[in-house]
Order: sequence, then structure tokens, then C-alpha cells
Amino acid sequence: MRRFLIAFVGLLYVAALPLYAQDRETKVRNDRKAFETSKDWVYNDLDEGRRIARETGKPLLVIFRCIPCEACQEFDDDVASRDPVIRDLMDRFVCVRIVQANTIDLTHFRFDFDQSFAAFLTNADLTIYGRFGTRSDRKETEDISLKGFRKAMEAALQMHQEIDKIRPSLAGKQIIPTQYKTPLDYPSLAARFGPKLNYEGNVVKSCMHCHQVREAERTLYRQARQPIPDEVLYPYPDPAVLGLTMAPEEMATVAKVAAGSVAERAGIEPGDRIVTLGGQPLLSIADLQWVLHNIESKTRLVAEILRDGTKKGLALDLPDGWREGNIAWRVTTWDLRRMGLGGMRLDELTADDRREAKTGVGTMALRVRHVGEFGDHATAKKAGFRKGDILVGFDGRTGDWTESQLIAYTVQRKRPGDEVAVTVLRNGKRETLRFTLQ
Repeated sequence: MRRFLIAFVGLLYVAALPLYAQDRETKVRNDRKAFETSKDWVYNDLDEGRRIARETGKPLLVIFRCIPCEACQEFDDDVASRDPVIRDLMDRFVCVRIVQANTIDLTHFRFDFDQSFAAFLTNADLTIYGRFGTRSDRKETEDISLKGFRKAMEAALQMHQEIDKIRPSLAGKQIIPTQYKTPLDYPSLAARFGPKLNYEGNVVKSCMHCHQVREAERTLYRQARQPIPDEVLYPYPDPAVLGLTMAPEEMATVAKVAAGSVAERAGIEPGDRIVTLGGQPLLSIADLQWVLHNIESKTRLVAEILRDGTKKGLALDLPDGWREGNIAWRVTTWDLRRMGLGGMRLDELTADDRREAKTGVGTMALRVRHVGEFGDHATAKKAGFRKGDILVGFDGRTGDWTESQLIAYTVQRKRPGDEVAVTVLRNGKRETLRFTLQ
């Protein structure tokens, strides 16, 4: 009870100001005040969390949270305050709260860096039991729930009891080390951030956002004048690319299957729980996405499903280009728009808008919602593009493309320094504008 009261009092401090009234600096500082001395959370110190886990024999619950970002704010608050749905289980974990991306150990922790909340359920030696946290668009937290989180935690606790027996099955959940141990090792980030947050000065500017890690990865390809590969352009694919809609209150359980999809052809049905995928046990949708993120572009993926109490094996045949889902919602797409669209943000025209603009059906019709005004994001503005322009042709292409498809074209088939000609419809007349890709 004492530990809960400490956390609760800390949260009262944060709640004293409405979220919309707190600026980014205030949010970061208030989070520290609320949890730095809490007995319920180890704050920004993974090594200390591991020490306690070894001493107590408990597993770790490691939360990564980008405090200034509003997405997932409500869910994070529920977890941080130990909502009654999960409170009893959290007492069985050593809980660690990490609120900066600067020094994430990328040899053990990688996740969808477009998210502002991610959870890892691990052993003290950082063997990963499961991941939790996902987003498919900008609709806050419709893809996750506390009930689903509870079930993932229960499964992880069971795994922890059986770790010696099940360890081989967890091999695919672990991270293959790369040349970058922390985000600070990326060349584009090394000069901009340090290992610690500057609470004595401008703390937000010293705090690396998770999305900047993904941007740094893509920058490596762009600066080398190489195409950004699919696995980097389309990270952690939404199960929707397979035709799956998952149930957020369950463990990797199918809610809907799209007609004619990869999943339907494989024989997956609503209500099926995907127990393993590619040989990996799944605790959540995030675990499913981890499998998809790390497989080859064209492959056969074996799934073990539980249907009406009986396990069954199925195979999903993934065709070329299966990853190519919608990336327009992602925060990191802002930097891709700089690279490929000169800083423009585009919307598809509705059928009514098409009729009014007389663009026809099956042709390009992307309305400029926003034109960047500053720095490298102002390239399109300087070239003469305006909000409200309708793109009807791009570099000789006139097909009915989405913004995501147009971005993919520019960063995979064009190079920095290439000039592109764009045909726009403005006030009923067509004009051709040109700009240089960054």
C-alpha cells in the first residue's frame, strides 16, 4: 500500500495541470518528479533494475516512453499508476521506466520507433519473453488495452517459471546485434545529443525522440545514395497487410480476416489465436509485428493457431511487396516527405472532389494539405507549390497513387539531387513545377 501511495501522490502532482496545459518541458520534468523516487519504478536506470531482478528472481517489465508525445498518453498513465486491471501482476515484476532514447541498448531493445510507448517483458539477463505496444494509425490506443497487457504479463510470468525449458523457443525474439549499440552511435545523431538529459537547462532539446532513431537509419541509406529498402521503409508491418485485424483485449487473437487476403488463403479464421509464428511464441500483436519485421520479403511463414481448443498448423505465403502498407500516419514519414516531396503533405481526393476537379477515375489526384515553411522542409514552397494544389502527375507518373506510394517511389527509385517535374491542377488550370530531391 505504501508503494502505491507514493506513486499515486506523484501522479497527483502531474495531474495538477491538465495535459493540454503542460508544455513539453513541464511534462518531462513532472514525470521525473513523479517517479524518480517511487518505490514502484526504477527510473531511467536499466542496470539497477537488472540488479534488483537478479536479487529477487523476478522478471523485468521495461517501459520505453516518449514523454512529450501525446499519443498513448492515457495508456501510459494507466500503466504508470498501476491501474487495478494490472496492479497485482506488476508487483511480480521489477518495473523500469525509460524516458529517453539517447542511450537505448539497441543490442537488446529494438521496437517500432514511431511509437511513444513500448513494453518489454524480459528475464534479468534481458532474454525477451515478449513485447507489447502497437499502433496502426493516429487513433491513439485503439490497438492496445489493459486487458490485453494483463494477458501478455501472465504469459511472461509463466515463461519466467519455465525459462530453462523454453529458452530455445525464444531465440527468434532476441535481437541480432548491428554496428550501432546505442542511438548515439548513428553519425547523424552523435553530434546532436549526449548520454544524459539536461535537467538543468532545456531538457527537451537534450532528449532524443524515438522516431529520430528510425530517421537516422534511413538517413544512412539516403546519404549513401542508396534506395531505402522495404524493411526500413515499412517497419513493423501492421497485421492488416496480411488481411488481419487483431483483437486488442486478447493475446495475438484474430478479430477479422479480409476477403482474398494472404491470411484468408492460409485458412485463418476470426477467433483463431496465433500461438506461434515463424516458430516464435506470441504474447501480443507487437510480437506478431516483430516476426513480420524480421522476415524476408518473399517467404512462407508457418503459424500454429489455437481454434476451439485444438492446435493447428497453417502456412502463409507472402508475395513480393507484401510489406507495402500505409506509412502516412508515421511520425518518421515527416522526414521522408522532406526527402521525397520537398516537405509537402498530401491527401487523396474523395470521389466528390474528383468530380469537382474533373480529374477522372484511376488517375493521380493528391491534394496538398500542407507545404513546409522552414529549412529543408521548405523545398516545395520555394519551388512554387501551394496548399490546395492537386498533384495529377509526378515525374511522368499519372497513376492513382497514394501519398505512401509516391514517397516510396522517390526514396527507392530516385536519388538525392534528381530533379522531378510535377504537374499540378490549380484554379482549374494545369501547371508544371520542378524541385530537386534531397
